[in-house]
Amino acid sequence: MAEQTASSIVVDAPPAAVMAVIADFPAYPAWAKGVKTADVLAEASGGRAREVFFELDVPPIRDEYTLSYIWDDDRQVTWTLVQGKILKSLDGAYILRPSGKGTEVTYRLSLDVTIPLIGMLKRKGEKILIDTALSGLKKRVESLV
Repeated sequence: MAEQTASSIVVDAPPAAVMAVIADFPAYPAWAKGVKTADVLAEASGGRAREVFFELDVPPIRDEYTLSYIWDDDRQVTWTLVQGKILKSLDGAYILRPSGKGTEVTYRLSLDVTIPLIGMLKRKGEKILIDTALSGLKKRVESLV
């Protein structure tokens, strides 16, 4: 993957519970800020999504795009952009590690858009997206366990 922005958070739940929320794409609009739609287009063996279509509205980015996912049990999931309108690339990962009574979740993200952005602004945008996603994920998982 290209240069990435990363951040971590500890969720008070086991890795399997965290990964179950990450894998439940139809529920994303309920907790993932800016996600209007998350439709599974294709499943991988094991029943988890292989391709997912998203509608995203997080100003200044409003896009429709499809991501391809690779799952590593309850330890890690990675994704890459299949197609998008504004997004030229979107590579990321959730990496889960047991931590005390909970799970440390690291979110890595690298994106590129068709509109010109200074590198520093792009990284700041990635950091905001990551921190918002981690906060939403933590709230969602902890509300379900």
